[in-house]
Amino acid sequence: MIVYLYAITASAVTINGVIKLEEHEGSDTCLIDVNQVKLRCDSTGHFSIKVKRNSVYALTITAKDFYTSYQTFSDYELNELSNKPTKNIYSIPPITLVKKIKGRTMFTFAGDVMMGRRYSKPYFNDPILIGKENKLKDTKAIVQYMKPYLELADFSALNLETQISRAKPVKRAPKGVTFYAPPETLDALKWAGIDYVTLGNNHIYDYLDEGLLSTLELLKKSGLGFSGAGINQKQALKPYIKNLAGHEYAMLGYVGWTGSAKPNQVAEKQKGGAAFGTEENIAQAVADQQQQGRATIVQYHGSLEYSDEPSGMTESRLKMAIDKGADLAIAHHPHVTQGFEIYKGKLIAYSMGNFIFDQNFHATPLSYVLHVWMDGEKFYRAEIVPIYIKGYVPVPATGIQRSTIIKRAQNLTARRKLSFTKSGGHLVLKEKQASLESIVSKVTIDKNSRIADLYSFPEKQIFKVQTNHAKTRYRLGINQLNGGDFESYNLFSSQERSWELHNAKISSNNAYSGINSLAIDIKHTEIALVAMKTFRRVFNAGSTMSYAAQILNKEVPVKVRLLLQKRKTRAKFFNAFKSKKYVLAEKTIMPNRHWQSIEFDFNLPRVGYRSYRVLLELSSSTDTNAKEKETIYLDDVALIDWQAHYNNWNELPLDSDLLTLATHIGLENESKQTRKITLSALLLGE
Repeated sequence: MIVYLYAITASAVTINGVIKLEEHEGSDTCLIDVNQVKLRCDSTGHFSIKVKRNSVYALTITAKDFYTSYQTFSDYELNELSNKPTKNIYSIPPITLVKKIKGRTMFTFAGDVMMGRRYSKPYFNDPILIGKENKLKDTKAIVQYMKPYLELADFSALNLETQISRAKPVKRAPKGVTFYAPPETLDALKWAGIDYVTLGNNHIYDYLDEGLLSTLELLKKSGLGFSGAGINQKQALKPYIKNLAGHEYAMLGYVGWTGSAKPNQVAEKQKGGAAFGTEENIAQAVADQQQQGRATIVQYHGSLEYSDEPSGMTESRLKMAIDKGADLAIAHHPHVTQGFEIYKGKLIAYSMGNFIFDQNFHATPLSYVLHVWMDGEKFYRAEIVPIYIKGYVPVPATGIQRSTIIKRAQNLTARRKLSFTKSGGHLVLKEKQASLESIVSKVTIDKNSRIADLYSFPEKQIFKVQTNHAKTRYRLGINQLNGGDFESYNLFSSQERSWELHNAKISSNNAYSGINSLAIDIKHTEIALVAMKTFRRVFNAGSTMSYAAQILNKEVPVKVRLLLQKRKTRAKFFNAFKSKKYVLAEKTIMPNRHWQSIEFDFNLPRVGYRSYRVLLELSSSTDTNAKEKETIYLDDVALIDWQAHYNNWNELPLDSDLLTLATHIGLENESKQTRKITLSALLLGE
């Protein structure tokens, strides 16, 4: 049973919505299930269902002759979506069900999977996710929240980026990072609904032939389909064939480079490894499958880690595969998501990002699962399901995580002249350009603040900015912290691993926005700490940054200090935590009955460092005539990377990346009046 954890008052809410059925008049056959409360929608597809208020609402929508849709929303985001209703009546965006027709197949694709390393040996004394005595139970727990999405499809696939072995293999490839995971990984994936894994990646030969043979043997026993690696080149290049809805599909998997280690990572005539995705190998394999009348799906492991765009080589090989007859191309390796393209009527997903991985960089936990409907060789529709890898466990993305994922997908895909529509909380990709629809939203920045977030503003393709002060200039930035509003901190049973908290805990007693904030005990002999637990890799050197938060301290003056700790380029990971902490800024916040802004500006180091982390220290500024302990509250913590200098409101083009990716807006002038900012969005509709 899936357990959702959240601190929330018990009451009932009403959820309203509408279900659209493709190519069908009327929706009276549609059944809605919200947290196991069932209701039929009316003849127009509308429904209004009353359920017990909960932290999370899981919606299952079914109708005869249509594919089932599964959607997840948090109470917080439905409250925001519905403009903070006073009568506990929530509205969700319309949801469209895809019609089942003869020959149609629903695929689900996920990204990189690895259940080794910090899953069993975590850092920082964090809880162990895969214990020695409960491996099957623990591996299933990791995929439990994704199971409802994966088992919807006729065929689900992912990239298995690890070797599988009962014990650590003896011989290791001469490379910096190697992976192996327990056999229970395969049992858990199959239990969750996975049918096939591609092995064409740079970690399938990490422990040479011993690890590869173990992986292949255990995969055969598991019942999972696989391709993309083998004990020699001939076996590695062999496709996996599956008949679905009367069509034969060939699944091909490749890695894009040999690797610098010796022995290298690709299969050769008399050597094991991954299938080498050269132009010749891909072209020949696709042509062979075409001759046999099979639809062909190519999965390719390439491009640069943490990059926004595919490398030229990756794009070229994927498009060449389609030129030769491939019908769908799915790529991975960057560990972050990239955009989509429809090339010659065929879908290309340039990077699926992570699915199950123990990375904790800013961008890597923000990912998605992809549903694709194919009519034989013809692409019909794609639907993006935003996910958040919370404490190394994939869960449905909600709130600001969902917003961030959607903005990125929209931005990177719009560069290829494609746009999305919405189905509930998911994005739908169609080849036809959607129409523009104007909507106006207003953000008010208090007179004592210079920064406001844009999360409550609808996810957009483009927007423009106006202010009520003609001389006010603004800049746009992107938040580098995940979950600083603390609304998803206690969602699901997975522990958030990105925050280090000392004398601080999640509380629903007070909040600047939403329901939750941090309750911080200010003791006169101790310092409270709110910090990034680990160093943030992948950053723009020399960036102009701001640390922003809201604080409520009604009775006691609070001294706050912002610290920066830097990891030098060649410094070892744990040694970096012992390095010097630099004071970026400090101030005393005097007591106030209302929330107050904390805003510190600073610059990141320019050269010589590979990663950084910021820490906020809070302490009492007085020790006379005071209680032993005071509780204050902190909310909406953000670390903002400003993307440009201040602009006049009409200087940026409407299709600027700065506009589409922005999470925060900052004002230049020091006006003592409340500033109102009007954001005019051009949303893309059906």
